[in-house]
Amino acid sequence: MRDTTERLRDILDAIDRVMQYAAKGRGDFETDELIQVWIVHHLQIVGEAAAKLGRGFHEAYPLVPWPQIVAMRNVLVHDYFGIDLDEVWNVVERELPGLRATLQGLIDALEQDEP
Repeated sequence: MRDTTERLRDILDAIDRVMQYAAKGRGDFETDELIQVWIVHHLQIVGEAAAKLGRGFHEAYPLVPWPQIVAMRNVLVHDYFGIDLDEVWNVVERELPGLRATLQGLIDALEQDEP
């Protein structure tokens, strides 16, 4: 079973994978179905790992928008044909860089607290 830090690192890894292809720009995202699928898949991983952290962890670290992250995962998984690619791109461009920085800080703090 994965511990909290491993799950947080899973999220960082998935964000890094998203950003790898997002760096090609919105035009490539809009025209390349493989990039769309890649990004959506890794956003699903972000949401799944976030959900597995549990409500208690979410409540302990409320600065992270856990409910929105998990809700987006649910939309991406269960409403696949209703995915709004504009919204996906907005999350990638506007939310992921800050989320990544916040989570890295959280990991650093948790690792300092470990004996």
